[in-house]
Amino acid sequence: MTNKERFLEIYERCIKREGADRLLEYLLNGSDFFEAPASARFHSSFAGGLVEHSLNVYDCLVGYLNSPNAKRFGFEYSEESIAIVALLHDLCKVGVYKKGFRNVKDDKGVWQRVDTYEYDDKLPYGHGEKSVYIISGYMKLTREEAFAIRYHMGYSSEREDPRNVSAAFEMFPLAFALSTADSEATYYIEGKK
Repeated sequence: MTNKERFLEIYERCIKREGADRLLEYLLNGSDFFEAPASARFHSSFAGGLVEHSLNVYDCLVGYLNSPNAKRFGFEYSEESIAIVALLHDLCKVGVYKKGFRNVKDDKGVWQRVDTYEYDDKLPYGHGEKSVYIISGYMKLTREEAFAIRYHMGYSSEREDPRNVSAAFEMFPLAFALSTADSEATYYIEGKK
């Protein structure tokens, strides 16, 4: 099963909310979601990296929510909420990576052309908040889902007010869980070896 097929299987099985069909239509036919990288030079920086990253986050989130600690803390969410926040948390990356190249020296010191991606965001609305904005144009999010997606980067952004992150994690545990899953996928599954 390809990453696209697996994404579609989870999405169609779990997400039944009004507007989900229109959002899926946009992902399939109005965006580069299934071909885009997840980053320009770091984790999953290859064609199809964004869908792969989304699936990795989904797997990590399901794993975390099934852990003894998550059970002990009472972190219980519907399959629909889990699929929404994990699969759609990085929609802000749709249409922002353009193919380019750079020159790098190989092991022998000879310059080689290397394909890469350049970041070019035509809708600079932030990161998590842009994903919430895009999703909300198609379907309604619960407050907890919106905060989870908005704060999925956790404390990793120097522009983020740590007091807001702390408050979001305390008020909306799904935000903490998604941030944990995103970090696990980014740094340990996809990160540079």
